Amino acid sequence: MTSARGLVAAQSARFASLDPLLPPAAEPPADGHVITAALADGTRVAGVVSHQCFEPRSTTRLWSAAEVWELMPLVGTTQGMDALLMRWRQLLDTQEIGEDTACVVHWPSRDTRAARAFLDHGLVPLSVLGIRLRTPQQQLPRTLTIRRATPHDLESVLELSLAELEYSSFVGSTIVRPEAAALKRRALADRLAKASPIWLAERDGIAVALAECAIVSSEPGTSAAARLPRGRWGYVNCVSVLPGARGTGIGQQLVAHAHQELHRMGTVGTYLYYNPPNPLSSVFWPRQGYRPLWTVWEVRPASALR
Repeated sequence: MTSARGLVAAQSARFASLDPLLPPAAEPPADGHVITAALADGTRVAGVVSHQCFEPRSTTRLWSAAEVWELMPLVGTTQGMDALLMRWRQLLDTQEIGEDTACVVHWPSRDTRAARAFLDHGLVPLSVLGIRLRTPQQQLPRTLTIRRATPHDLESVLELSLAELEYSSFVGSTIVRPEAAALKRRALADRLAKASPIWLAERDGIAVALAECAIVSSEPGTSAAARLPRGRWGYVNCVSVLPGARGTGIGQQLVAHAHQELHRMGTVGTYLYYNPPNPLSSVFWPRQGYRPLWTVWEVRPASALR
């Protein structure tokens, strides 16, 4: 539709004015439910709502509700987010909604006007996509051994990954489900077998910290292109330090090493997701050079959207 293309173009211009690192606004999915709203001046805004249900054995359910309604707003340069969210609430009134559900919106972190609308409708900033461009970094004194993890390290990697999952479940979107250990074991065993970029920090021969990373390409047609500037990026998926070793600088040393190695692999920068309500990561990651690019606004259950 011409009007949709016009909104996408206007929204791309708005994104560019908000943050030069934002990619252009993505085209809306073709299989979603289209909603529209009229503003006081007669202009119209639109959005596409997608609906997904994740299978019980899906790893996605470790950081997501089982059933998710996600809104992709198309508000162009208008301040029409409030009107669009009201229309979304009306759509949800026609749905049967359970407890293990969520409403989710990804939106540029620097759009504070939209943030006001999200808060007014009951959405909270549970996650942030933080980005760090490749820059020279200070060499830190090394007080521990850092090495690539191998398939023989599965038990140590799993223990550290589950420790991070449990902590994050109190301060973010992750959920410790009964099948969490089995799902994590399967996924990590596969990643270790493929020699994925995963590092362990050891003290006196004991693994005390984990950095589980990946390489992601943001090119036209890829899912990453909707969130990141073009290029080859390092994704810092999970950094975990055992509770008794936190606050000693281990995490900082491990992350500095991971950055160095990911940059050696030809990345233009690194990105990650962290939880603003987390009193550790919300302080730690900005100190490592990350700043918000996208905020993931969420409300659970979905029926709590106002």
